[in-house]
Amino acid sequence: MKGMTSRERWLAVIRHEVPDRLPMAYSATPEFTEKLMRHLGCGDEQALMDRLGVDKQWGVWPKYVGPPLAKGETVFGARFDEIDYGLGVYTDIDGKCTYNPLAKYKTVGEIEANYTWPSPDWWDYSDIRAQVEGKEDWVITGGASEPFMDYKEQLRGPEQAFVDLIENPEIVHHCLGKMYELCYEQTRRIYEQVPGKIMITYVAEDMGTQQSLLYSPGQIREFFLPHMKRMIDLAHQAGAYVMHHSDGAVRAVLPDMVEAGIDILDPIQWRAKGMEREGLRRDFGERIVFHGAMDNQYTLAFGSEGEVRQEVRDNIEKLGRESYILAPCHMIQPVSPVENIIAMYDEARQYGEY
Repeated sequence: MKGMTSRERWLAVIRHEVPDRLPMAYSATPEFTEKLMRHLGCGDEQALMDRLGVDKQWGVWPKYVGPPLAKGETVFGARFDEIDYGLGVYTDIDGKCTYNPLAKYKTVGEIEANYTWPSPDWWDYSDIRAQVEGKEDWVITGGASEPFMDYKEQLRGPEQAFVDLIENPEIVHHCLGKMYELCYEQTRRIYEQVPGKIMITYVAEDMGTQQSLLYSPGQIREFFLPHMKRMIDLAHQAGAYVMHHSDGAVRAVLPDMVEAGIDILDPIQWRAKGMEREGLRRDFGERIVFHGAMDNQYTLAFGSEGEVRQEVRDNIEKLGRESYILAPCHMIQPVSPVENIIAMYDEARQYGEY
């Protein structure tokens, strides 16, 4: 088992086998990454990952070659302003939306008469093969879907999107059909370029708050699950594994997601209601792998180094040595002390040696 590559290590855990050590992932804002690189004297991000012992990961995506976009404009025609929050800047859909192109329409007919949907032909997939060359031993990710987030944040606006689920279901069905078809075709073309090389595909949708689901189970089953199942099946047919990302308290819908075929659940916000680690492992640990669980609402941002190290050990024991990939629950924010993040990966290397 000694000396596994990053790909081999992740595959071992996904298959519920014992790896040489705990698999680990990293996610942070650019501002925090730069701060950590300066602190550790690392010249680039790969040197930082090597220093921390994080598994080598690489995401591939086609090159956009569609109609020119103005600054702050997305492929869906939404427009955003940057938001400076004091420690960094949020852009794109993390910024402030100033224009939702479908907000004014009342019917599917109006949308079809006045709106042009992005085409998968707006991207060039021919460079995908070059993107993975030399990285065959890395954890390669490619393909993704999270359409309702874009429907809500970009096309209709959050308030109208939630109203639509009840008052305008035909608009939701129509738009999600268009958006999932784009995701499906983009993902299929990525697989086509590098057969068997994509290891992880994201099938995401944030469905939880700190206390409960954002949507009723019935809405999730009607609007999301059929499309998600189609994406999951596509990934499995291509030999890829599916990481399902959904923030918050999503325990009520996990049986549906597991039955649909997800392989990895992210981000395991165990402080959210119903997301206790022991229960997740008991009920789902034989069928899926857990990714995340390092809390950055409190522990990484405001906890002590001792609390960080204890959480690493707790996660390993409560989520299982053959079913856990350590990662932060969300992008590490600039407010987090660099010492806490170093302690997290240091403890994971020591306690996670199998």
